[in-house]
Amino acid sequence: MNWMILPYRRYAEFSGRSRRKEYWMFALFYLLVMIVLNAVFGTNEVSRANGAFVYGSRLVGTGGWIGGLFWLVSIIPGLAVSVRRLHDQDRTGWLLLLWLIPLFGWFALFVLMCLEGTRGPNRFGPDPKNPTPAEVFA
Repeated sequence: MNWMILPYRRYAEFSGRSRRKEYWMFALFYLLVMIVLNAVFGTNEVSRANGAFVYGSRLVGTGGWIGGLFWLVSIIPGLAVSVRRLHDQDRTGWLLLLWLIPLFGWFALFVLMCLEGTRGPNRFGPDPKNPTPAEVFA
């Protein structure tokens, strides 16, 4: 649970580095909260459009307000942890703009978020997995 809420503690901290675990646990936490909100406040609809069945789900009533507020509170930590995740690979946070390119950009960002970070310190800070590397053969 600590990894899931760590980006909220580092709310608008865009400097430094974040591990894959921090990023993906935050994403899992966000997904789980939205699933719970949808289970409690959601309405599910199946309709027929253009000869195919279309499934839709939306939050209604108080759930819409709670979901919107949760999204509003989570957008800054989500951006910050994404930038720090790119910093862990010694890449610039501006690569998040790939999100604006449909499909290709989304896939590229997904791959970048899955890649391992650089070992040891880089220009964005010390290694979050091993902040004090030991000199083995010094």
